[in-house]
Amino acid sequence: MSSIDNIRNFAIIAHIDHGKSTIADRIIHSCGGLTEREMKAQVLDSMDIERERGITIKAQTVKLNYKAKDGKEYILNIIDTPGHVDFSYEVSRSLYACEGSILIVDSTQGVEAQTLANVYQALDTNHEIVPVLNKVDLPASDLQRTKKQIEEVIGIDTENAIPCSGKTGEGIGDILEQIITTLPAPKGESSSDLKCLLVDSWYDTYLGVVILVRVIDGKLSKHMKIKMMSTNQEYVVEKVGVFTPKPVDITELKTGEIGFITTGIKVLSETKVGDTICDATKPLKKALPGFKPSKPVVFCGLFPVDSSEFQKLKDGLAKLKLNDASFSFEPESSSALGLGFRCGFLGLLHLEIVTERLEREFDVNLLTTTPGVVYKVHLNSGDTMDLQNPSSLPDPTLIKYIEEPWIRATIITPDKYLGSIIKMCQDKRGVQTNLSYSGNRAVVNYELPLNEVVFDFNDRLKSMTSGYASFDYEIIEHREGDLVKLGILVNGEPVDALAIMIHKDFAQKTGREVCEKLKDLIPRHNFMIPVQAAIGGKIIARETIKGFKKDVLTKIHGGGATDRKRKLLEKQKKGKAKSKQFGRVEIPQEAFIGVLKISKEK
Repeated sequence: MSSIDNIRNFAIIAHIDHGKSTIADRIIHSCGGLTEREMKAQVLDSMDIERERGITIKAQTVKLNYKAKDGKEYILNIIDTPGHVDFSYEVSRSLYACEGSILIVDSTQGVEAQTLANVYQALDTNHEIVPVLNKVDLPASDLQRTKKQIEEVIGIDTENAIPCSGKTGEGIGDILEQIITTLPAPKGESSSDLKCLLVDSWYDTYLGVVILVRVIDGKLSKHMKIKMMSTNQEYVVEKVGVFTPKPVDITELKTGEIGFITTGIKVLSETKVGDTICDATKPLKKALPGFKPSKPVVFCGLFPVDSSEFQKLKDGLAKLKLNDASFSFEPESSSALGLGFRCGFLGLLHLEIVTERLEREFDVNLLTTTPGVVYKVHLNSGDTMDLQNPSSLPDPTLIKYIEEPWIRATIITPDKYLGSIIKMCQDKRGVQTNLSYSGNRAVVNYELPLNEVVFDFNDRLKSMTSGYASFDYEIIEHREGDLVKLGILVNGEPVDALAIMIHKDFAQKTGREVCEKLKDLIPRHNFMIPVQAAIGGKIIARETIKGFKKDVLTKIHGGGATDRKRKLLEKQKKGKAKSKQFGRVEIPQEAFIGVLKISKEK
């Protein structure tokens, strides 16, 4: 029964909303993983936020027993992966732990951008792929068109593509049979020393760190002494188990199997994803290749609206970091916003999810500064520094040039929206590299600066195409750019929280917009307040907030300009100059929120 030939490890990959989690539910149900009473929709999406938004954020695994038509019993290990571009890191990890993938394509919508990205990742990992056409119960389903599109755009043979419906359960039996016949069994030596891949880890309040592993060679059993090869630390296995999808304790994991272990580790940073685990008494000479660590690409400051909530925010970030190794944070302080944290994310959806979880799970009111990307600043001295926060840019005289990250974007859209998409990409300094057609849908490739995409690219794309276009990107390289730091001065004082890195061509327009917005949002004081946008020492835009005026001449009756009147006006003028010199301009929180909204509305 437990022969390695009877194991099938596979991932479920697809674009967002094409039905991965629903089909995973159907497979679990038909294999008897859960009873009718325990079943619920998207059973693998365990977080509230996943269930509400209808998206998968963390990849989840399930071990099922399946009796095939040939009478043999098989073990199926499923990994349900996220479909969103920000979580492609989760997808790449899951694919390394499997030998095959089920590619789900919505037969009403066809191939989308994320479908392409995930398939290419699977092919790079040498996966066998089973194409599945989902949602055949819908009247808009068009199997022939979808098959043709898969062959034209991806280049996979669709002769054995399985039509199915996650909703009605039609075709699920065919998928299971195809998994058995098409996907290969894992390769591995059960008699060899232990070699194990660390696929994922998360923090559990009762067990400490739970480690998801895929056994490549040998076996992993309870009370065994293991060693993590990247840190050289040794631990004793306290618990071994599998998800069915409920956690079930077992005594050992054999070659080719996927399961979890706990070792009493309390800190997530000790378990590096992609690490190799071996037997401490028989250490391996060479580790597995592992996978590229996830690198945050979008940074922003998170500040509590009420400064007394700083400790609450700090605790919340530390707890989220326990379950999300791809998220980073470090303390920072701002003269305008007080104490907060500079946080790194994999993309804007990741940022949105983390801030929403902080507000919901830890009850903190947050203010987020404008998201930015990591720039490489090359100095005249020959050194290079990574710049995350524009306020820490060195003096311009010390800088040789600045490089910004560029991405390769794939946009798939009905062709009637192509013109407006091309115009938007050009406005964002994009360079078109390819344009091809599949039926009435265009597949267009652009190289774009990540800085231009970070704010609102996805939102604008969705709104101009009524939600029909899809977008995926990968970071390709850093390129030299004509970038400047746009600083905002209020009453001659720089406001560090509003500083942004921007392309020189857009600096004046943005500076003018920010000044106009601040003029409306900062309340009037007793003295006149200049609001300026500057690049280095050069002012490029200015607005003036008028001061309150008190009529000091009301006591004096009678006509023309007398010495007495002049003295009173001179005295008032001196008083205003003095209060301007020593008066502090209080910038209300609404002003920051208003300015941050400009960037998002543009």
